Amino acid sequence: MLKKLYPTNVFSLITKTINVTTVLFLVLIFCGLIQSLWISPIDYIQGDTVRIMYVHVPSSWIALGCFAAIGFFSILNFIYKNKNFALIGKSLSVLGLMFTVVSITTGSLWGKPTWGTWWAWDARLTSMLILSLFYLLYMLSWKIISDPILSCKISSIIAIIGLVNLPIIKYSVNWWYTLHQPSTIKVINESTIHISMLIPLMLMFSALMAYSAIIFLMKYKIEIIKLKNKGLDRL
Repeated sequence: MLKKLYPTNVFSLITKTINVTTVLFLVLIFCGLIQSLWISPIDYIQGDTVRIMYVHVPSSWIALGCFAAIGFFSILNFIYKNKNFALIGKSLSVLGLMFTVVSITTGSLWGKPTWGTWWAWDARLTSMLILSLFYLLYMLSWKIISDPILSCKISSIIAIIGLVNLPIIKYSVNWWYTLHQPSTIKVINESTIHISMLIPLMLMFSALMAYSAIIFLMKYKIEIIKLKNKGLDRL
């Protein structure tokens, strides 16, 4: 069954998926921008500054989700020795780092008018910075180690160790005194964000998820071509 997951066997599906996802992204981003920039209300304290949330929060979620996926596929790679799992993680890393930088940058832009400073060594901010370092280490292990098998192992170890940081990011606002506000969107308990802000937030999150899928598939396609050219597609 795992043979169906070889890179060459999934290559034919990628282009079709990219085309469909692009159409979905255009629809979602149009609706999301209309909702977040014009329809959603201003905050009674922060004013229009609150609109940064519609980029900052989805970027943070995607940054965490990408690294969680990289760690998960790194574990699978150790278990099943399937090159495709490593390729998925490698293809997600650039995307995850990009959204981590967006999250930190937009958080800084949001923090200046809210906290009066661009940066503070806050638990949430610091743990997000550490996440960016794990992304960089993961990507460098692929870049500087010439042996593909060794680079795959080293990068997988880095990703698995980096998983420890994810719950720290998630629960940092609950475990320590922090400038960052507590989570307002909760899966188990009742969310405290108003529906007028929740709708544009979910639209923007869906749009950025669609965008992430497009970039991931493009990067994944390139990695498959590189692997095939090296004759390593059956490793």
